[in-house]
Amino acid sequence: MTSRPADMQTRGRADQPTRLGIMGGTFDPVHVGHLILAEQARERFGLDKVLFITAADPPHKTGNEITPVACRHEMACLAVENNERFECSTIEIERGGPSYTIDTLRQLREIYSDGVELYLLAGADEAATFMTWRDPYGIQEMARVVVANRCGQDVADVLRLLPEDFARNVELLQMPGVDISSTDLRERVRSGRSIKYFVPESVERYILSKGLYRG
Repeated sequence: MTSRPADMQTRGRADQPTRLGIMGGTFDPVHVGHLILAEQARERFGLDKVLFITAADPPHKTGNEITPVACRHEMACLAVENNERFECSTIEIERGGPSYTIDTLRQLREIYSDGVELYLLAGADEAATFMTWRDPYGIQEMARVVVANRCGQDVADVLRLLPEDFARNVELLQMPGVDISSTDLRERVRSGRSIKYFVPESVERYILSKGLYRG
């Protein structure tokens, strides 16, 4: 179900993608908004594969209560298991320490050949904080940054918050407005409300069976 960095290194060249999407996140929990963004980007940019990379230690959430990474990674793997173009990776879990995107991109560059184009996929809410990430310009040098709109948050408004030289090199992705957030889903579970159709059925079963987000 999972794909480890070592597995990627041993693949034959025939299996190596030429365009690889990177969908990173805390995934607490993963939801259909993540999947829709990844699929829309895969279609729009002709991506051969999209890696779902669970952040082991999200630096922007220091001090927040976060579900154990093993559970978050398992949910991500359940969410993508029926899409042959989607794959889970343990790269940040195995590396340990704060999960900085720039470190992940450097590691992926060591795993894949220089001929592979990396596409970093992000929602507009994440893009608004790009300049607080470690080495944002280094990220942009190593990957094409793709930003998708979120319901109630237009990408154009977000780009105006970024330096002009950074914003001009961002790829925009228009996708259906899906007003779902992991924060809201956790609150729904905590208050006994349904999360059906907000997350894949397998993820819903996992959350309920493990008693996650009950408070």
